Amino acid sequence: MVLPGLDGSAVPSDAFVEVARSRFESVVAISYPPDRILDYGELEAFVRDLLPNEPYILLGQSFSGPIALAIAASRPPGLIGLVLSTTFSRSPLPWLSPLASLARLAPVRMLPRALLSWWLLGRWATPRLQSALQRSLRSVEPAVLRSRAANALRVDASSRLGAISMPVLYLRASGDRLLSAAAGARIVASIPRAEGEEISGPHLLLQAAPEACAEAVSRFASRLAIEENGASEGVGLDRSDQGTSDNDRS
Repeated sequence: MVLPGLDGSAVPSDAFVEVARSRFESVVAISYPPDRILDYGELEAFVRDLLPNEPYILLGQSFSGPIALAIAASRPPGLIGLVLSTTFSRSPLPWLSPLASLARLAPVRMLPRALLSWWLLGRWATPRLQSALQRSLRSVEPAVLRSRAANALRVDASSRLGAISMPVLYLRASGDRLLSAAAGARIVASIPRAEGEEISGPHLLLQAAPEACAEAVSRFASRLAIEENGASEGVGLDRSDQGTSDNDRS
């Protein structure tokens, strides 16, 4: 089960999902409502309603990391492993946290394409990735994007880390210009069974390096299968798409 980034859409992760389908029995890419302002607690409840009953791995990327951490800390039935990609347990830009309330004024639809590309894609930017980024952001109501940005600047899920007992894989991006290396290191150091793996790519790692990310998750799942003494086909990200966005697709 793959949780989305700030845009809340499953579409930007399509390339990763497509590759992952060749390695897993099923894959689910969740979309958040594009026209409803929901805080982290409400989005967590939204995701919980979609959790499967069979064994699965939860993958939280970027904005959704705190949601994935909160769910893993509660140890729901079926969840056997957690993957985190370029994400954080507390504000990714702590120096901006006091200004979180000003996010409501952010011109989210007017941010220069070149700036977004430099920040989120770096030297891995391609016309396809740049266009996909623009489309995903435009598919969400500006007020929703502003609310999510403000929530990310305020969030602190650090207290949940010590309660996570399952194996965790943290995917670090070598060229992440949004998150410092400390964000991932803090998570790995605070979860007993966590490990980190660096992959060449930008903050939007699943989008820019889908093959490498899928391979890393596949190796992680194989180790889980060995630990559980079960067959690898019993571990899934669940293929059928769920959520409320019309952009979801199998």
